Amino acid sequence: MARVKRLERIVALTKELTDKPFQLFPFSYFCDKFTVAKSTLSEDVQTVRNGLAAYDLGIIETVAGASGGVRFIPYHTAKSDNQFLGELCERLNSPDRVLPGGMIYMNDLILNPQIVSRLGEIIMQRSIELKPQYIMTVETKGIPLGLSAAKAFNIPMVMARKEARITEGPAVSISYLSGSTKKIQSMSLPKKALPHGARVLVIDDFMRAGGTANGLCELAEEVGAEVVGVYLFIAAKDPAKKLVREYASLLTLRGVDETSKAVDIVPEML
Repeated sequence: MARVKRLERIVALTKELTDKPFQLFPFSYFCDKFTVAKSTLSEDVQTVRNGLAAYDLGIIETVAGASGGVRFIPYHTAKSDNQFLGELCERLNSPDRVLPGGMIYMNDLILNPQIVSRLGEIIMQRSIELKPQYIMTVETKGIPLGLSAAKAFNIPMVMARKEARITEGPAVSISYLSGSTKKIQSMSLPKKALPHGARVLVIDDFMRAGGTANGLCELAEEVGAEVVGVYLFIAAKDPAKKLVREYASLLTLRGVDETSKAVDIVPEML
């Protein structure tokens, strides 16, 4: 392979690092890939670090030592995240989003790759101290947000189903009480999905009373995993007492009036 120019090398370096958040690349990997000395690569890494930091696009971290290297960590300032969530609330508070039964239409947002990718990064930043090894969600609306958070952490995602599928092998199933409808429902997870003792962060798109989130926690614990946290895109303010003990959300639904079409969703600011 012909020796590439520095600008081309920096573009390739940035692409590879940002595609795999938190993955520690040995310096030797890039030195061999680009056929450059470590000192030259260090200058390239510094250039990438400065560029990403200047535009609030993430952090480049270097780790010293024989087992060290370089990695990318998604990061945005709290001000930038708060502004993003605030703009999202403005869109969600539109009267034309109110559906029969006081529900709110949000598929166009949680299925938008750019929006949900940023939401996943915000969840990662706000829960990084939990050190999850897996993201867990339930079909179907929780999948985009769960997968985006998993990508931001660079960890696997597992998905609970409402009914077990024979194509996924033996499964563990539980029954849980829906907090909003007060009906008994069920969900299942393949036994091979989570190793014993895995640290799990539960993620879902919406929570009213917490029945589904609590069911996910119980299911994870049933297969021997440890639930380290619960994160929602939107959590309703009422009822105040949830079925899940501790949780965090990006947005809070304070109220919706089906008659006047008034919606009150606010961001959880940092």
